[in-house]
Order: sequence, then C-alpha cells, then structure tokens
Amino acid sequence: MSGSAQRASRKQRERKILLEVLRELRKQRNLTQDQLAKSMGVKQAFVSKYETGERRLDFIDLIGICDVLGMSIVKFAERFEASRKAFK
Repeated sequence: MSGSAQRASRKQRERKILLEVLRELRKQRNLTQDQLAKSMGVKQAFVSKYETGERRLDFIDLIGICDVLGMSIVKFAERFEASRKAFK
C-alpha cells in the first residue's frame, strides 16, 4: 500500500472512531439525537449526519457537543485518543 493510500485509510479509520466516540458519549448521557440537537439549537438530522459520517464535524460544533455532554474538549480528546490506541 502506498503512503498516500495508508494515510487515507488511517484518516477513514480515525473518522470512524471519532463518530463511535460521539455516539457512545451521547448514549452514556442517556440522550437521544433529538435531545442533543435541541440542546445545541439544531435539528436532529444535524446530529444524525455527524454520527453517520455524512457531515464533517467542525471544531466549533464539537465544542457545542462537549458542552451539552458536560465535558471539556480536552476530556473528549483524551477519550478519542484512548479509543484510537485501543483500535490499533
């Protein structure tokens, strides 16, 4: 596999991990997609598209999600890193 293909594969894997972490944290807080969306002031489809990977998550939206989930962006990053390392 070429270096470019390896990077693309890694990015795809890491995106999948990010989406799984988001979904898992939302469910741990006993929130539906609709409840999370309403707390953020967006529509449920907005959250759904993040969780399915149809929409890319930007940093500002991630901060908003973390605020609703009651965690800092640092804690979220730590959770992502732990999941990423466990996946290897």
